[in-house]
Amino acid sequence: MPFSFSDADIERIEAVLGVKAKTDESLARFELSDEESGRRITLELHRHVSSPGLTGTDATTLVSVYAPASFLQLQGCTGFMSSKDLGEVLFVARSGDTANGLVVERNAGCSLYANVDTKLLSTDFTRLAPELIMSSVALSVTEDLFGDLG
Repeated sequence: MPFSFSDADIERIEAVLGVKAKTDESLARFELSDEESGRRITLELHRHVSSPGLTGTDATTLVSVYAPASFLQLQGCTGFMSSKDLGEVLFVARSGDTANGLVVERNAGCSLYANVDTKLLSTDFTRLAPELIMSSVALSVTEDLFGDLG
């Protein structure tokens, strides 16, 4: 069975983001705003999406972020990590030798890291090109989440 957000996961994300989700059996929706910066985003967690050609174990978990000038979606979410201290949740989709991450912040910020080579997650960051450091450091915290997938 692919990863799917449990009710406990939703509660954990609510605690980190500081906002109650609007939920039904397949969707959790978080509306985030930051008065100081004027930012606002909506985070949607689709627990288990199935469509023709994607049934049973092929169904996927989607993480979508809607912002006034953009839309981001992480398909095939394989797990997440959250930090109350940092006020952020990192959603990850990992497959083979690549990792993708979508970071959602309590203050309505959002960052996307796509197609990151998993070898970079355990490398000496001081030896990386400056352009690769941020994504490698951000996603490196997820290495233990997936055990021997890498």
